Amino acid sequence: MELSDKTPQEDVTLLLSYLKAITSLAMHAAEAETLGEVLERIAEASRQLVRARYAALGIPDGKGGLEYFMFAGLDKIEAHAIGRLPQGRGLLGAIMAERQPIRLEHIKDDPRSVGFPPNHPHMDRFLGVPIIVGELLFGMLYLTDRYDGRPFTEQDQWLIEMMASYAALAIAGARLREQRERLTLLEERDRISMELHDGVIQSLYAIGMQIQLMRVTQKVHPDDLVPIMDSLNSVIEDIRGYIQNLNTRNYQNRSIAECLNDIVNRLHIPQHIKVEIDAPEGEMPFTPTTYEALSQMANEAISNIIRHADATQIQLSVNQSKGIFELIIEDNGRGFETAEVRPGSGLGLRNIQQRARLHGGAVTINSSAGHGTRVVLSLPPNR
Repeated sequence: MELSDKTPQEDVTLLLSYLKAITSLAMHAAEAETLGEVLERIAEASRQLVRARYAALGIPDGKGGLEYFMFAGLDKIEAHAIGRLPQGRGLLGAIMAERQPIRLEHIKDDPRSVGFPPNHPHMDRFLGVPIIVGELLFGMLYLTDRYDGRPFTEQDQWLIEMMASYAALAIAGARLREQRERLTLLEERDRISMELHDGVIQSLYAIGMQIQLMRVTQKVHPDDLVPIMDSLNSVIEDIRGYIQNLNTRNYQNRSIAECLNDIVNRLHIPQHIKVEIDAPEGEMPFTPTTYEALSQMANEAISNIIRHADATQIQLSVNQSKGIFELIIEDNGRGFETAEVRPGSGLGLRNIQQRARLHGGAVTINSSAGHGTRVVLSLPPNR
């Protein structure tokens, strides 16, 4: 590594300062709540480290493509204009396949480059390194174009390779947290399902038997009990289905449309409310923990419509064109003036906002009296 023309003592001091900076940046990335946020922080830290305009980090899916892709240096307008994210081809695919650093003065001159899509910012210089430990490839980290316009140096490559070593630990830690959360969630589901079955279900059956006994032994007109029995049976079947979902629900290898239908079907939606779903056939781009959070947020939003909106129509649609997964929930109900609602007011809204923040997302609500409500749940893909 070419540090400088300084004395050996000055070089050692400079080297230690670099290592301290890399350690601090990597620790900040490792403290993120979600894997997606870990990747974003690593990309941004790497960009700052060598004063590059752009940085990105991809994680392979084991099938020749990318499971995750996070970038730094592009704003939302630029990302939206580009549209489709990289699929693990070109230079990114070369790093994935060759597992060796690539440093180029001009991207277009390398035969492995496949060019850029329309509306992509101009990029010329390139530095990419694998994030690898032993034989295990965690991802690919690459940067383009230093702010000073000069090519990336051997020193830049050394710094990014050091960052990649720390990044592997941060990514592995985030993966382990996700697995631990998933196991905890599965254990909690088992506990809840047992309590529901052993407690609530048995109590409901007892109530049903009492009502049946009233109908037989007391002077109660049978027609008066029909709505009660129908409602009770409906609740029992809903809870039975919920138990089954807790034990067997598996969203993986199912389309987004199927997942949204599953979310809707688990709710007791009155017959006078029509629900429409407009969603692509691709798979949900989330880990189990994030998908569970999305399901809970959607449940809360739809339940609010049922309870408060006096709506007759609910529309669920999905937008993924910005590199962000957006679930849009709209109704034709009475709406409300959002300016009159304090941020975070209402337990339901607080729950939705808190879940979104925990997973690196956001919630946008647009409504006005007499014109329905539009809720947008935005989450970064993390699988």
